[in-house]
Amino acid sequence: MDQSIGLVEDDANIRDIVTGYLMKEGFKVKALETAEAAWELFEEEPPDLWVLDLMLPGMDGYEFCKKVRQTSEVPIVIISAKDEEVDKILGLELGGDDYLTKPFSPRELVARVKRHLKRWEVMKPEEEGSSELIQAHELTLNDAERSAYFQGVEIEVTTKEFEMLKILAEQENRAFSREELLVQVWGDDYFGSDRAVDDLVKRLRKKMKDLPLETVWGHGYRLRSNRGSS
Repeated sequence: MDQSIGLVEDDANIRDIVTGYLMKEGFKVKALETAEAAWELFEEEPPDLWVLDLMLPGMDGYEFCKKVRQTSEVPIVIISAKDEEVDKILGLELGGDDYLTKPFSPRELVARVKRHLKRWEVMKPEEEGSSELIQAHELTLNDAERSAYFQGVEIEVTTKEFEMLKILAEQENRAFSREELLVQVWGDDYFGSDRAVDDLVKRLRKKMKDLPLETVWGHGYRLRSNRGSS
């Protein structure tokens, strides 16, 4: 196993315990005390998964999560002493894939890390594959390269943004419910509200202002075709 974990935790005792358990399972671990140091690692040599504390000195875990999600969908497992439901929902909606409340079982953390890495291996962009193109309106998706072009210009998208676009583009004009999109993009065991879908749609609309990604009120979203469908 050569997968790497970025551990961001300012409590030395927890940091050492978690590092020990992860290394015992064969992971390479980069243990860091601050989100600032973690951001430097993200820009230079990003790990395959983050284990992230929320309550950090300086930049907190929420802000770090938001920054990572601007360009990457690498798994983030949050560990935090904040056990209120609102804290969990906020952490997940800002981009966390999982949330463990302190104190937690290190074995359970390792199990969740393995599960998210397995899913990430399936979801992340493939280096090789077919050159199938998916076209809808002025949007073109290259499924092999996991690249997106809108009005002839390449748009930088994350893995989940690409998955959302692919689902909508393959069935233009179909109204997908938020729950459908949540399950198809995040997985059926995702713990969090369907507001994560709304946040992803906002990001796509910001990147492609003229994309006919319509809200179906009280239901979800659809990608409107420009071929005269109603």
